[in-house]
Amino acid sequence: MTGGDVVLREMRWWDMAGVLALETELFEQDAWSEATYWSELAHSRGPGRTRHYVVAERPDGSLAGYGGLSVAGDTGDVMTIGVTRDAQRAGLGARLLAALLAAAIGFGCREVLLEVRVDNKPAQRLYQRFGFTTIGVRRGYYQPGNHDALVMRRELTPPGPLDETDPHG
Repeated sequence: MTGGDVVLREMRWWDMAGVLALETELFEQDAWSEATYWSELAHSRGPGRTRHYVVAERPDGSLAGYGGLSVAGDTGDVMTIGVTRDAQRAGLGARLLAALLAAAIGFGCREVLLEVRVDNKPAQRLYQRFGFTTIGVRRGYYQPGNHDALVMRRELTPPGPLDETDPHG
């Protein structure tokens, strides 16, 4: 499987069972509850929305991954990114992160934050490739297990007038 074999689209209510199954498989004790996901989705539609969630759908309709962004003021927060084990290291995590960063720009964010477990080196490398830098540590952030998290930040440059026009158009 390659990261290009899937289509990214907005997460909808009918994706909930697949997302929850992946969440449990990937994050075990750190997995979010169904109630948490329903709450997040409730804030992802309509005027005043503050969330953006996407799924990566395979040609057969199954999910290969998902990601979510929360926005408060001009700050975005990558809430979650999950990629099935068979799709890891194929560029899908990068595609999901790029989609969340694009959404953050669309929301008018000036910066994006995220937390990542200190022992999750592959995710840290991905975030660093996208320009995130470590700005702190949250002790005991991931429960249960009392695992520390790195807090990472990336500044965003909103598109300016020149960026919005196609010079060839």
